[in-house]
Amino acid sequence: MELMVVTLIIGFLLSLLVLVPRFIKSDQTKKVHSDANSKVSKAYNKAEVSLHNKRTDCWIIIKDKVYDVTPYVEEHPGGDAILAHAGDDSTEGFFGPQHATRVFDMIDDFYVGELEK
Repeated sequence: MELMVVTLIIGFLLSLLVLVPRFIKSDQTKKVHSDANSKVSKAYNKAEVSLHNKRTDCWIIIKDKVYDVTPYVEEHPGGDAILAHAGDDSTEGFFGPQHATRVFDMIDDFYVGELEK
């Protein structure tokens, strides 16, 4: 009888070790997604965007949306080509043939707001 109780307790504790991390991870994933979805969109005019024209502070405009690509500048496979339109409209270059389709998914991570019209 005592052996059965000990076995049940050990089984319960082991199941907690398996299940609890899954629930924690699930909650953290939900929090990350809700934080990403709760980004407040801000409007910037061209003059404001043009101030962000350096390697260490690089914003670009793509189809009237503003992106802070500063963290990506050093990783850009095309080298300094990303800086050619820093602080300006990069729509034409962004949709050029040199870009793989994955850039269209990646760019959303750098979104900071809309361009004022």
